[in-house]
Amino acid sequence: MVDYALELLNISCIFRAKDDRTQRYTAVADTTLRVRAGEFVSVVGPTGCGKSTLLNVGAGLLEPSSGEVKVFGQPLEGINARAGYMFQSEALMPWRSALDNVMLGLQYRGMPDAKARELANEWLARVGLAGFGDRYPHQLSGGMRKRAALAQVLALDPDIILMDEPFSALDIQTRQLMENEVLALWAGKKKAVLFITHDLDEAIAMSDRVVVLSAGPATRPIGEFEIDLPRPRDVAEVRTHPRFVELHSQIWAVLRDEVLKGYTQQLRKAA
Repeated sequence: MVDYALELLNISCIFRAKDDRTQRYTAVADTTLRVRAGEFVSVVGPTGCGKSTLLNVGAGLLEPSSGEVKVFGQPLEGINARAGYMFQSEALMPWRSALDNVMLGLQYRGMPDAKARELANEWLARVGLAGFGDRYPHQLSGGMRKRAALAQVLALDPDIILMDEPFSALDIQTRQLMENEVLALWAGKKKAVLFITHDLDEAIAMSDRVVVLSAGPATRPIGEFEIDLPRPRDVAEVRTHPRFVELHSQIWAVLRDEVLKGYTQQLRKAA
């Protein structure tokens, strides 16, 4: 029996249209997505195809219109307490220092302040922010804020890590540094990761498996690719590997038409 950390089974999400509340549209249709314990899975697809919707379903932040979510074989009810969520924009409170931000989740879980402070300092050091715990978010660079947000999630020691385009706003050099840091930390504990990205290169470089979603509405998986590149990986160096180039070509052949379809839909909405 395969040990799945997270299962999204026949998930459909139907919403009311913003401009006409009597109309409904299907954002995600009959989608099944599974992540094994210790597996790093990336999901790619056009803008607006429902990638973040699926992540919110897996986090328990959004109840699907139909289908079932299972966490380590058990039906999910309410918030997924075994998952940590790293958002596209940092969930750092501007009035709290980096240390206080990392401590916050631990305090909510009832950990004594002294122990929470000790653990938060350990994680700040592990993500390269030793000595920066007293800085406020506005005093940190974009990359440093991402490191603090990463420490905030990992300090909780979640069994499942959900990441929604966490590095999209970073410059390419900082982005690659953060990608390598995430891979190094993941390799140490081998948590299940569901990673949302628009960047196909990033998806291939980091993942064990890449899932391709169709353009909306009624998004569904249309391709799944095992990434058999050797580990450990450097995300910059692996891009020159012949197998990387081959995988990129195979996945892009599936993704290309959906990206064009999604782009056309965005233009129609803007017209």
